[in-house]
Amino acid sequence: MPTTARLVAALWFATIGWLAANAFVPQLGAGASAGYLREVAAGIGLLSGWLVMGAMAGRGYSDAVGIGLTTSVILALLTLLGFSTWEMVVDATHGRYGDSPMAAIAGIFSTMLDHAGQMAIPGVLGTLVLGGIGGGLAVEGASRTWR
Repeated sequence: MPTTARLVAALWFATIGWLAANAFVPQLGAGASAGYLREVAAGIGLLSGWLVMGAMAGRGYSDAVGIGLTTSVILALLTLLGFSTWEMVVDATHGRYGDSPMAAIAGIFSTMLDHAGQMAIPGVLGTLVLGGIGGGLAVEGASRTWR
């Protein structure tokens, strides 16, 4: 059911997804294109905020901090999974994995680990942690204000 808390959560975490992706772009290198990284991360943040944070609003401020951090982790993991899967598909069409589907699936997770290591910079981690805490508190406040 649509609530104001879900709307606030969706918009907040869409913004967090966009900001975290924007902080990650310099890690791609000077010649690399970010493509739709920001937009996809914002879309995943929108869904994560609506489905996770928004659905669990109204449990108190201390729980809201934990749920906000959980939503940030889900946002980061789903974004990593999505882009690693896309990169695997591109590599598979170029014959990188040969005829082995298991090598392609393993390639998704090795790519996720590589990108997670690149993500471990203060800009991205700070955005996710502070954004998750702030989002939890903002959504809990919205839940209490507009019931």
